[in-house]
This record gives sequence, structure tokens and C-alpha cells, in this order.
Amino acid sequence: MKKGKLIVFEGTDGSGKATQVKLLSEKVKIPHEVISFPRYGNNLHAEQARIFLRGKKTKISPKKIALDYAGDRKLAKSQIEKWLKDGRVVIADRYVSSSKAHLGALLQEFERAEFIDWLDEMEYATNKVPREDLTIFLYVPPEISQKNIIGRGKDILEKDLKYQKIASQVYLDLAKSQNWITIFCVKDGKMRSKEEISREIFDILSPHL
Repeated sequence: MKKGKLIVFEGTDGSGKATQVKLLSEKVKIPHEVISFPRYGNNLHAEQARIFLRGKKTKISPKKIALDYAGDRKLAKSQIEKWLKDGRVVIADRYVSSSKAHLGALLQEFERAEFIDWLDEMEYATNKVPREDLTIFLYVPPEISQKNIIGRGKDILEKDLKYQKIASQVYLDLAKSQNWITIFCVKDGKMRSKEEISREIFDILSPHL
């Protein structure tokens, strides 16, 4: 049986990842599965990450936080591998690169390359989580992202525009260096419709599905 593919959706906060994952899942006719990270309510690692995002653990290093996100993915590893072995397409809302961008943005610029290399080694070599076959990056400028998430929740980083600008730039740098497919979700200063974005994504992915 042909091995499945792991397709990952990444993007800045408020870029519509969950919406586009749902729309793609509805369009894909071949066997597929959807998984979203962090898996809040599923395990202690994800809950520790939620505690951090709610501002209850502020004096903690990005590497320590990264271990919690990585622990959540490691616990999902066997399930993802089984789906891929069965020939299914696995669509993930966030994956390893979320930690690279969002936690890398907490560091000084000169520290990020070392952090990203360490994260790659820990996630892929040590924990041996499956590597993504394709990454779709949904880009929304930080100022518009913030408007999209007003009143959404208690995430302390979502409210910090300076942080969001840095995370957005880290994402853009990753997208360029790792040959992601970038979808520009804003046109003439306004969000494109979710249907229009979904059509573009599906057209791009069709040859891979």
C-alpha cells in the first residue's frame, strides 16, 4: 500500500488555519485524517503549554516550553505513523514549525538559528516524529491578524502586536528557506473570503492528493 502524506497548515494567529483545514477535509475524497496541535485536554504536555499561554508561567525558557509542545506531538507519533502506513493523508493544524516561529520569536534574532537547529534535532532525530511532506503557510499581516482574534481567548501572546510582528517575520523566513507553499490571505487590505482561499489551496494540493 502506498504510504500516505502529512500535510501541515501553518500560519500566524488569526490566519484561519482551523477553517481551511476543515474546508480541505470536506473536499478531499481520498482516505484522510485531521489532527490539531496542541491537543488541549488530551495530555499533560498540552496542558502545560496552555498554562504558559495564559500567562501563569512567565519566567520559563523557550526550550522548556518547546519540550511540552514536542511531548504532545511525540504522544501522537504512533497514531500519525499508523495513518500514514495505511495510506491516508494526514492534515495537521500546526506542527513542529509552530514552535520554531512562535517560540523563536521570544528569542533574540542571533539566538534563533541555534534554537531551530536544536528543535529539529529534538523533534525529528530524538523523538522521531514524522516529517511533513508539504507545508501550507497562511499569511496574514499582524495588524489584520489581531483584528481577526479580538475577544477570542486568553492567549497572552495573541494580544502582543510587537511579538506577533516578530513571529510573522520568522514564519516568512521559514517559508522562504524551506520552500513552503505560501497563501496570501489578504488583498487590498482586506481578508479574502474563506471560500476563495480554500479553492486556491485545493487547486495547489490536487496533484498531491
